Amino acid sequence: MKIKLTTIFVDDQERALRFYTEVLGFVKKADFSNGPFRWLTVASPEEPDGTELQLALNNNPAAQAWQQASFQQSQPAAMFFTDDLQADYAQMQARGAAFTMPPADVQYAWIAMLNDTCGNIIQITQLKRW
Repeated sequence: MKIKLTTIFVDDQERALRFYTEVLGFVKKADFSNGPFRWLTVASPEEPDGTELQLALNNNPAAQAWQQASFQQSQPAAMFFTDDLQADYAQMQARGAAFTMPPADVQYAWIAMLNDTCGNIIQITQLKRW
């Protein structure tokens, strides 16, 4: 069994697409509509046939409440991994990312957190090599 797709709720799909492609550097994988429904996914350019991230419009009141509470508690909606957090941090900052926590050394990794501009906190992680 494999994880091929996971979903993150966003309050604006067009803004999310810009953020996830222009700031984080992902590539658009799928984008089509059926009436009011839009199926929108991105993937890592390092693994274009790997796991896709669906940028799903959050028009569900229960999901909106969860998303808002998670954001207020600085709970990441997603975690992405890198081999060079400092370089990615500098690059994302240059592209306009709003970090809520700059890179910090935690016991097992270095982490940073940022606002995706669509209602979510995202964590970027670089695992330590022992």
